[in-house]
Amino acid sequence: MSGYRFTDKDIEQISRVLGVEPVTRADHYHFVLDNPEKGRKLSLEIYPAQQVGDQESNLVTVYTPNAHIQLHHCTGYVVSESLGEVVFVGEDQGRISGLIVEKEAACSLYSNVDRRILSGDFTRLAPEVMMSSIALSVAEHLLSLDDPNR
Repeated sequence: MSGYRFTDKDIEQISRVLGVEPVTRADHYHFVLDNPEKGRKLSLEIYPAQQVGDQESNLVTVYTPNAHIQLHHCTGYVVSESLGEVVFVGEDQGRISGLIVEKEAACSLYSNVDRRILSGDFTRLAPEVMMSSIALSVAEHLLSLDDPNR
Protein backbone atom coordinates (compact mmCIF):
# COMPACT_ATOMS: atom_id res chain seq x y z
CA MET A 1 0.00 0.00 0.00
CA SER A 2 2.89 2.37 -0.59
CA GLY A 3 1.86 5.72 -1.98
CA TYR A 4 -1.32 5.61 0.11
CA ARG A 5 -2.75 8.97 1.22
CA PHE A 6 -5.53 9.61 3.72
CA THR A 7 -8.66 11.03 2.10
CA ASP A 8 -11.59 12.95 3.56
CA LYS A 9 -13.57 9.69 3.43
CA ASP A 10 -10.88 7.96 5.54
CA ILE A 11 -10.99 10.78 8.09
CA GLU A 12 -14.80 10.50 8.28
CA GLN A 13 -14.54 6.74 8.90
CA ILE A 14 -11.90 7.21 11.61
CA SER A 15 -13.99 9.95 13.20
CA ARG A 16 -17.06 7.72 13.30
CA VAL A 17 -15.23 4.82 14.95
CA LEU A 18 -13.47 7.01 17.52
CA GLY A 19 -16.63 9.00 18.20
CA VAL A 20 -15.06 12.46 17.86
CA GLU A 21 -15.01 15.09 15.15
CA PRO A 22 -11.59 16.24 13.99
CA VAL A 23 -10.48 19.82 13.78
CA THR A 24 -9.17 20.40 10.28
CA ARG A 25 -5.94 22.35 10.28
CA ALA A 26 -3.94 23.62 7.30
CA ASP A 27 -1.92 20.41 6.89
CA HIS A 28 -3.49 17.84 9.23
CA TYR A 29 -6.49 16.59 11.15
CA HIS A 30 -6.58 16.87 14.95
CA PHE A 31 -8.72 14.61 17.17
CA VAL A 32 -9.04 14.85 20.96
CA LEU A 33 -10.20 11.74 22.81
CA ASP A 34 -11.12 12.08 26.46
CA ASN A 35 -12.08 9.41 28.98
CA PRO A 36 -12.51 11.14 32.36
CA GLU A 37 -13.80 7.95 34.03
CA LYS A 38 -10.46 6.25 33.43
CA GLY A 39 -8.39 9.43 33.67
CA ARG A 40 -7.15 9.21 30.07
CA LYS A 41 -6.85 11.84 27.38
CA LEU A 42 -4.98 11.82 24.10
CA SER A 43 -4.65 13.81 20.92
CA LEU A 44 -4.38 12.14 17.54
CA GLU A 45 -3.02 14.00 14.53
CA ILE A 46 -3.05 12.68 10.99
CA TYR A 47 -0.83 14.40 8.42
CA PRO A 48 -1.76 13.11 4.93
CA ALA A 49 1.18 14.73 3.13
CA GLN A 50 4.01 15.38 5.55
CA GLN A 51 7.57 15.81 4.31
CA VAL A 52 9.65 13.11 6.06
CA GLY A 53 13.23 13.23 4.89
CA ASP A 54 13.20 13.17 1.11
CA GLN A 55 9.70 11.66 0.90
CA GLU A 56 6.20 12.96 1.36
CA SER A 57 4.02 10.48 3.23
CA ASN A 58 1.46 9.98 5.97
CA LEU A 59 2.46 10.78 9.52
CA VAL A 60 0.33 9.73 12.50
CA THR A 61 1.10 11.29 15.87
CA VAL A 62 -0.37 10.62 19.31
CA TYR A 63 0.16 12.94 22.26
CA THR A 64 -0.71 11.85 25.80
CA PRO A 65 0.15 13.49 29.10
CA ASN A 66 3.08 11.07 29.37
CA ALA A 67 4.08 10.19 25.81
CA HIS A 68 4.62 11.42 22.27
CA ILE A 69 4.31 8.63 19.69
CA GLN A 70 4.78 8.85 15.92
CA LEU A 71 4.26 6.42 13.09
CA HIS A 72 6.16 7.61 10.03
CA HIS A 73 5.22 6.44 6.52
CA CYS A 74 1.82 5.07 7.52
CA THR A 75 0.76 2.78 4.67
CA GLY A 76 -2.81 2.10 5.73
CA TYR A 77 -5.29 1.61 8.52
CA VAL A 78 -8.06 -0.70 9.67
CA VAL A 79 -11.06 0.35 11.74
CA SER A 80 -12.91 -1.90 14.15
CA GLU A 81 -16.28 -0.55 15.13
CA SER A 82 -16.87 -3.46 17.52
CA LEU A 83 -13.62 -2.74 19.39
CA GLY A 84 -13.84 1.03 18.95
CA GLU A 85 -10.31 1.30 17.62
CA VAL A 86 -8.23 2.25 14.61
CA VAL A 87 -5.04 0.36 13.73
CA PHE A 88 -2.57 2.46 11.73
CA VAL A 89 0.22 0.44 10.08
CA GLY A 90 3.52 1.11 8.41
CA GLU A 91 5.49 -1.52 6.52
CA ASP A 92 9.13 -1.76 5.50
CA GLN A 93 11.13 -4.77 4.31
CA GLY A 94 9.10 -7.48 6.01
CA ARG A 95 8.63 -5.57 9.25
CA ILE A 96 5.50 -3.74 10.27
CA SER A 97 4.72 -1.22 12.93
CA GLY A 98 1.25 -0.61 14.24
CA LEU A 99 -0.20 2.23 16.26
CA ILE A 100 -3.58 1.39 17.76
CA VAL A 101 -5.80 4.23 18.96
CA GLU A 102 -8.86 3.34 21.02
CA LYS A 103 -12.10 5.28 21.39
CA GLU A 104 -11.57 5.08 25.17
CA ALA A 105 -8.48 7.34 24.81
CA ALA A 106 -5.88 4.60 25.02
CA CYS A 107 -3.18 3.62 22.54
CA SER A 108 -0.63 0.89 21.90
CA LEU A 109 2.43 0.74 19.68
CA TYR A 110 4.03 -2.35 18.20
CA SER A 111 7.20 -1.67 16.23
CA ASN A 112 9.34 -3.69 13.81
CA VAL A 113 7.16 -6.80 14.07
CA ASP A 114 8.14 -9.60 11.70
CA ARG A 115 5.18 -9.87 9.33
CA ARG A 116 5.49 -13.68 9.20
CA ILE A 117 4.13 -13.98 12.75
CA LEU A 118 0.81 -12.38 11.78
CA SER A 119 -0.40 -15.63 10.23
CA GLY A 120 -0.47 -19.07 11.69
CA ASP A 121 -0.81 -20.49 15.14
CA PHE A 122 -0.57 -17.69 17.70
CA THR A 123 -0.38 -20.23 20.54
CA ARG A 124 3.10 -21.25 19.38
CA LEU A 125 4.42 -17.78 20.13
CA ALA A 126 5.77 -16.57 23.44
CA PRO A 127 3.13 -14.60 25.36
CA GLU A 128 5.20 -11.41 25.03
CA VAL A 129 5.10 -11.76 21.23
CA MET A 130 1.58 -13.13 20.89
CA MET A 131 -0.12 -9.84 21.71
CA SER A 132 1.57 -7.94 18.88
CA SER A 133 0.82 -10.65 16.33
CA ILE A 134 -2.86 -10.81 17.28
CA ALA A 135 -3.25 -7.02 17.44
CA LEU A 136 -1.64 -6.43 14.04
CA SER A 137 -3.06 -9.47 12.23
CA VAL A 138 -6.23 -7.46 11.48
CA ALA A 139 -4.15 -5.35 9.09
CA GLU A 140 -2.47 -8.21 7.26
CA HIS A 141 -4.62 -7.71 4.15
CA LEU A 142 -3.08 -4.23 3.74
CA LEU A 143 0.48 -5.46 3.53
CA SER A 144 2.46 -5.52 0.33
CA LEU A 145 2.21 -8.74 -1.66
CA ASP A 146 5.55 -8.17 -3.37
CA ASP A 147 7.61 -8.16 -0.16
CA PRO A 148 10.37 -10.80 -0.48
CA ASN A 149 10.28 -11.48 3.25
CA ARG A 150 6.58 -12.33 3.22
